Amino acid sequence: MTSSLLFLFAFLIATVGHASCAPDVPWSQNYVLLYGQDHTQLLNQEKEIQISLDQVSGSGFKSLKAYGSGFFGMRMKLPNKDTTGIITTFYLRSYTNNHDELDFEFLGGKGHNYLLQTNVFTNGQGGREQRISLWFDPTEDFHDYQLIWNQHQVVWFVDGTPIRVFKNNQNIGVSYPVQAMQIEASIWNATWAGEPNWSQAPFQAHYQGFGIDGCPAQLNTISSECSSPTFEWNVEKYWKLDPQQQMTYEDVRNKHMMYDYCIIGPKAPPECQSNH
Repeated sequence: MTSSLLFLFAFLIATVGHASCAPDVPWSQNYVLLYGQDHTQLLNQEKEIQISLDQVSGSGFKSLKAYGSGFFGMRMKLPNKDTTGIITTFYLRSYTNNHDELDFEFLGGKGHNYLLQTNVFTNGQGGREQRISLWFDPTEDFHDYQLIWNQHQVVWFVDGTPIRVFKNNQNIGVSYPVQAMQIEASIWNATWAGEPNWSQAPFQAHYQGFGIDGCPAQLNTISSECSSPTFEWNVEKYWKLDPQQQMTYEDVRNKHMMYDYCIIGPKAPPECQSNH
């Protein structure tokens, strides 16, 4: 599939293929700072936030509420410098001894070379990394990064294109995210990702799109309502990819997959076959 066709399919999927209709609201309506207050700046009447990293500190923010299902997204523009060792993130996570987590992690590099790493933690266990190369420069403009989470599957989207699927395979003994999770975003550095070029600091990431289309969890407890078809993302349409989405998903995997935990060991984990 050519790049132009991929973009066409992405447009069609973004138009009709997902459930998000969250309004654009000021950042403080749904979010609060996690850390690095002096490394953040609200812009455009709180319709945008800049978070930054230098040798002193990184920064991050989180949602005021936890959620039990939904369609979650951010528009992001990544730092446009030598970002070796710099990690820019958008993710969901719970706060328990054995937490659940669903990650978008952008691994920086020289120039504008980013890898997008996704990961899944269930009951405190991760190690399910996948990495893809992006088919555009994520530093030039804002792009949409979204995921849908219901009782049937988790799907990661980039500009409406599905790039990863994690199905509910509890019936074969595979843990699935079932804990109430907050939305978080951050920028930080990791030695495993390389040594940062601090002469390039500060590294600045920009976020927009602070409406949240999710089922709030009361006192961090997910009610049965969060699985109800009252919420559009729970209806049968969103239990699996449709044929058009499946085709673009397979195209991304074939052309852009750089690392997949499913194929590095002698035996693939039991969930891998159904997730492809």
